[in-house]
Amino acid sequence: MLVVLFLVGVALASLLFWSVDSDAKTGGLLAGVFCSTEDSAFAGQDVAGQLPDSIFLPPNRFAKKYGEYRSPLNFYDGTPVETAGDWSERRKEMLDRWHEMMGEWPAVIKDQELEYLETIRRENITQHHVRFYWTPNETTDGYLLVPDGDGPKPAVITVFYEPETSIGGGTKPYRDFAWQLSKRGFVTLSLGTREASKANNFSLYYPSIDNAQVQPLSMLAYAAANAWNVLAKVDGVDSSRIGIAGHSFGGKWAMFASCLYEKFACAVWSDPGIVFEESRPSVNYWEPWYLGYHPKPWRQRGLITEDNPAKGLYLKLREEGYNLTELHALMAPRPFLVSGGSEDPPERWMALNHTIKVNELLGYDKRVAMTNRPEHSPNKESNEQIYQFFSYFLKP
Repeated sequence: MLVVLFLVGVALASLLFWSVDSDAKTGGLLAGVFCSTEDSAFAGQDVAGQLPDSIFLPPNRFAKKYGEYRSPLNFYDGTPVETAGDWSERRKEMLDRWHEMMGEWPAVIKDQELEYLETIRRENITQHHVRFYWTPNETTDGYLLVPDGDGPKPAVITVFYEPETSIGGGTKPYRDFAWQLSKRGFVTLSLGTREASKANNFSLYYPSIDNAQVQPLSMLAYAAANAWNVLAKVDGVDSSRIGIAGHSFGGKWAMFASCLYEKFACAVWSDPGIVFEESRPSVNYWEPWYLGYHPKPWRQRGLITEDNPAKGLYLKLREEGYNLTELHALMAPRPFLVSGGSEDPPERWMALNHTIKVNELLGYDKRVAMTNRPEHSPNKESNEQIYQFFSYFLKP
């Protein structure tokens, strides 16, 4: 009897930790109902156990609803996708079309290794300051964190405005993804656009900022592809189990990288704004450092107005009916988690339902997940959900 009561208590704690009250609103935003991780069934644990079904299921009011997004299960000429073989062709069609619109990548750099600049010990983790080429003409530096213990280990690339925040050097809390994942047994590589962010350019411009031939957000994805290839060569890393994660700007970066480069085994996107929406200043894909590149002088930062219009590719994407649901679908059947906040509330399930439908065609379920919190910033509970998601899908 005591055992039964204990198991019921664990199940209830787990349900509270992951559940979302899809009908309760706080300040106009749908609020998540979480218990503290210190009180939850997962406190102090790093288990690759089962994830609750609730994170893979849209609330009833969004189930089987697809919004006004164009279905990825139709070819561009309108022909429906009916088989897995059809999907393979459709996936290639979408990938080719997006690369054509955003600018073709240079060849991914597969023949380089990390250059080690400095090594220190932090608790049971070895931290390496490293450098490599993330574009054909530009190096970057970041931090490789390797926990003690015999390999092979899963790994996660984390991306942000600069690489120090993710290893615990930031001023804002709950953004130390690389450090926390390394403490849980993952090898991590923390990257960021430090110099570009200081200059308010934020992104990567190839071959130059005055004449970018690839949309900057796509170029960030290309840089992450090169990072995957150097990380895959690190001793003790299992190259079949490398994921990517980022928050906000980093969430957009992680989303485009994982969707456009299929070697990422899974991904977490923390509140990037997973679809186009002109009413949200943080869902700002129109900015010149994302998908609205144009030579300087740049438009004034902020919402699109008559006096401050968007320019470049973003206008074409909107006018011709494209949306990021097509990119999401490129993930199938690889799993991903949207750690939603103010920019990705539960109604985003209507966009995610399209990828769920693709997975159903391919014979997979529980590959598209979303959790929710009211605020844009991550918190202790949302981060614990992220870490458990990676443990489940990347640990044996």
